[in-house]
Amino acid sequence: MSRKLLLWLHVVTSTGWMSMALALFVIVNYALSAPGREAAFEAALLVDVDVLQFMATTSAFSGLVLSGLTPWGYFRHWWVLAKFGITLTQLYAGIFVLSPNLHPGGSPLLMRAGSLLMFSALACQVWLSVAKPFGRTPWAGRRKPGTAPGWAFAGCLAVPALDYALGELVLGRSTPVLSLLVVVVHPVVRAARSRARGAVPVRT
Repeated sequence: MSRKLLLWLHVVTSTGWMSMALALFVIVNYALSAPGREAAFEAALLVDVDVLQFMATTSAFSGLVLSGLTPWGYFRHWWVLAKFGITLTQLYAGIFVLSPNLHPGGSPLLMRAGSLLMFSALACQVWLSVAKPFGRTPWAGRRKPGTAPGWAFAGCLAVPALDYALGELVLGRSTPVLSLLVVVVHPVVRAARSRARGAVPVRT
């Protein structure tokens, strides 16, 4: 059940991220073409900071841990790697390119193109998740990773909520501190356990 709930969280936040990217494009396009556009830019910034960023980080986190906790793995399939690459590009482009331009003096091209490309890239990720193209990578290996126990999925379900509470109550803004920690530490732990299992001699 915990695995299904984590998958549900990933689908919901990914859909929310894509919807908010499209809404951001509509608001920005209106703000750039209408007089007295300051209020529209305030709405765009509100959507970006209060909704889109949380949806984006939670979608990325849940997708990464779903791969890490299941037999899909991180580097066994090209479609998973493609999604990782697109996700990281979107996150950094949103943080360092799109968000700083959401004001009347920002670049109209970056605002329009950035929000529309974000929506398009998310739609591409949906196709990758459904079609699962390109086959396995050369690093797939013969041994198929196992599925993590239910408590691991349950723990990952709690991480975005804890991050949100930490950001709102302590840091003053939603910041994926715990999500980033889990995403960085888990692959290291998983690789170490995999090597340890491989080093155990087989009894005959």
